[in-house]
Amino acid sequence: MQDNNIRRIAIVGGGTSGWMTAAALAKLIKPGYCQIRLIESEEIGTVGVGEATIPQIQLFNKLLDLDENEFVRKTQGTFKLGIQFVNWGRKGDRYIHAFGDLGKDMESIQFYHYWLKMAQEGNAQELGSYTISGAASEQGKFMRPFDAGNSPLSNIAYAFHFDAGLYARFLREYSEQRGVIRSEGKVVDVILNSDTGSIKSLQLESGENYEADFYIDCSGFRGLLIEQALKTGYEDWSHWLPCNRAWAVPCESAGDPLPYTRSTAHAAGWQWRIPLQHRIGNGHVFSNNFMSEDEARSVLLNNLDGKPLAEPRLLKFLTGKRKKFWNKNCLAIGLASGFMEPLESTSIHLVQSAIARFMSFFPNRNFDQEDIDEFNRQADFEFEKIRDFLILHYHATERNDSDFWNYCRTMDVPESLTQKIEQFKKNGRIYRNNNEMFNDLSWFEVMHGQGIRPRSYHPLVDRMTTEEISQRLASVKRVIDKSVDYMPTHAQYIAENCKAEK
Repeated sequence: MQDNNIRRIAIVGGGTSGWMTAAALAKLIKPGYCQIRLIESEEIGTVGVGEATIPQIQLFNKLLDLDENEFVRKTQGTFKLGIQFVNWGRKGDRYIHAFGDLGKDMESIQFYHYWLKMAQEGNAQELGSYTISGAASEQGKFMRPFDAGNSPLSNIAYAFHFDAGLYARFLREYSEQRGVIRSEGKVVDVILNSDTGSIKSLQLESGENYEADFYIDCSGFRGLLIEQALKTGYEDWSHWLPCNRAWAVPCESAGDPLPYTRSTAHAAGWQWRIPLQHRIGNGHVFSNNFMSEDEARSVLLNNLDGKPLAEPRLLKFLTGKRKKFWNKNCLAIGLASGFMEPLESTSIHLVQSAIARFMSFFPNRNFDQEDIDEFNRQADFEFEKIRDFLILHYHATERNDSDFWNYCRTMDVPESLTQKIEQFKKNGRIYRNNNEMFNDLSWFEVMHGQGIRPRSYHPLVDRMTTEEISQRLASVKRVIDKSVDYMPTHAQYIAENCKAEK
């Protein structure tokens, strides 16, 4: 019987997406079954900056059987409990999109409906007071969850900040130890099959012609395989997400690292702050249609917590996605597949989910179109739902202090987002569509944080008296306060468990 299985996979491009892909394939496929080769050029380099993640990355680490303390040490990492947003709804506003549970649901109704009723009556504390991640963030506390019974300490949701370059190096070591072949070199030409239009081989600058069964494009914004060779096409979302530039620069640390990412809105975009053990990663995401590159650079440098450690680097991008993520015998992962700014730290998650989806639809050499179409349908859905969540941050604002914010506040948005906002405005209801990336708690925290106030709340909340609800909320807050008091500081926890070597 003829062997129709995939026996050679070529990954073009390294960086975070390339080495995440190589590591996962090495673990799941095993190079003895299928040769995995990653081709990258040190000359080209990667976008790599300080990276922030969301809690799903723990699943990826567990898949690879990583020692979490070693991973944090080797990437100069810190822990993350959420994202603080400053100046988004109005200048001077701040709120936290915290990971994990919010309060405790009561009588089969989400906690936030009870909170809404009490907040409307002026009898509730700030929303972040009712989530352990939010309360711990405010006090600079952190610890991993442990078996503490019914305590919130049993269920602390967290992610990481780390140095993207060190993360790629860490995963490269992991991959090569498990048989991945790494080749230094540039791909100078992509040869297509004249009959099928699929990729036949890669011509390297060295003169080598390498032929694989399947190709994974991790070449970044260039899309060397998926776009330059296969002409797949790109769906432009910049009319909804108008930022198209980012200056990035590291700076010296300023005190103990905070256990959260910070996003501060400026006149034509926003600034990220990602605390690592050895430095702070910073960037100013902006639209050059509303602010010049020089002015944006100045805004960034004038809002650092410490001395810059390098010259700022300019990144250019177009928000959107490929019209097909998987085209013929090529799959785009990472920036080659599309770009959505790192406002909610989804970049690495999209790499992770693409890898998981690819394993679910892992092909043979027939490359059945039904499987490819379903892969692309699922990836489209994921991108579009994250897109809507990002648009929400820009559109739900009262800011009118610049042309940029006037545009964002008044622009037309996708009907799917309008429906979600309007439904929330009525009775505070939020429904998660087909297991979309962000759940109802995330949508609630951001919509409320950005100033959207519903007219009412779930009517069954009124089954309980105001006094009963008030006592329940006070009890939740007491338990969270006690739990946070028990936690060490973020800096102490790192020092005792995963301090990086200097």
